[in-house]
Amino acid sequence: MNFLKFLITLNFWRHFLLAILISMVVFLGTLIWLKIYTHHGQAISVPNLTGLTIDEVDDVVSSRRLRYEIIDSIFSTEMPRGTVLKQNPKPGSKVKVNRRLFLTMNAVNLEMVSMPYLVDVSDRQAILVIENAGLTLGDITYKPDNAVNSVLQQKYNGSVIEEGTLITKGSKIDLVLGMGLSHETTPIPDLIGIDLVSAKENISNRYLNLGMVTYDESVLTEEDSIVAMVHRQYPAYEVEKRINKGMDVDIWLTTDSTLLPVQDTTLLLPYVDRDDEDL
Repeated sequence: MNFLKFLITLNFWRHFLLAILISMVVFLGTLIWLKIYTHHGQAISVPNLTGLTIDEVDDVVSSRRLRYEIIDSIFSTEMPRGTVLKQNPKPGSKVKVNRRLFLTMNAVNLEMVSMPYLVDVSDRQAILVIENAGLTLGDITYKPDNAVNSVLQQKYNGSVIEEGTLITKGSKIDLVLGMGLSHETTPIPDLIGIDLVSAKENISNRYLNLGMVTYDESVLTEEDSIVAMVHRQYPAYEVEKRINKGMDVDIWLTTDSTLLPVQDTTLLLPYVDRDDEDL
C-alpha cells in the first residue's frame, strides 16, 4: 500500500522524468558518437592504383584519407616490375574514410623456374606440364614424324632448350609436334663426303628431317666442326632406294680424311679420242 502511495508522489515523478531525460541524452550522444566514429554518409570512391609504384600509391591514398597494405608479391609480364598488379576493393568502389586497401605487387626480382622435359610427351600432357611449371605455351608447329601429336622439340626464343635450364617464370615455350609420316617416298640423299651445312640442305630438299648429328674424336674445336665431313649416314645411301618423306636421317662427321671415300680420279681424266692417238 505504501508503494502505491509512493508512485503518485511528486518526488517519484521527478526522479522518473529525470531518468528518462538522462537516457535520452545518453542515447542521442551514442548516436552522434557512432556517426562521427563511422563517418556516416562519408563515402569515398576507391582510386585505381593498378600500375602505380609504392611512392605513387602513398600520394594517392593519403590524399583520399585511405590506408593500404601489401598482402602479396607475384611476377607478371602484364605490368612493370615494382607496381601494383591487383587491388581490393576494386577501383570505383565506395568505402569509408580510413578504409584499408589490400594490394598485390608485381615482383621486382624476376622469378626463375626450371625447364621441364617435354620431348616424347603428348601435346595435352606437355601443355599441363608447362602451366604447372609457371610457364606459358607459345607457338605450336608440326613436322612429319611417326610420333603423331607428340613433342619432338621444346624451344625458347627460337632455340632448343634443355631440361633443367633456368628461365624466367611466365616465359613462352614453343613446341614442335609430330604430324605423322607422309605416304609419299623420296630417294635417300648421298651425304658422304659433304659438310654439315650441305648435308642439311640435301636432307631438307628431299623432305626429310635431320636426325642425330655425331662428331667423332677428331673434331676438337668449333673450326673442326665447320670443316668436318659426313663419313657415315643412316639410312645408308643406295641407288634407287626410297624412304617415306618426313623420316629422320642420322649423320656422323669427322675431319679424318682416311674415313672418307677415295675419289675416283679416273673420272676426272680428259676424254681422249682413240683416233687422235694414232695421228
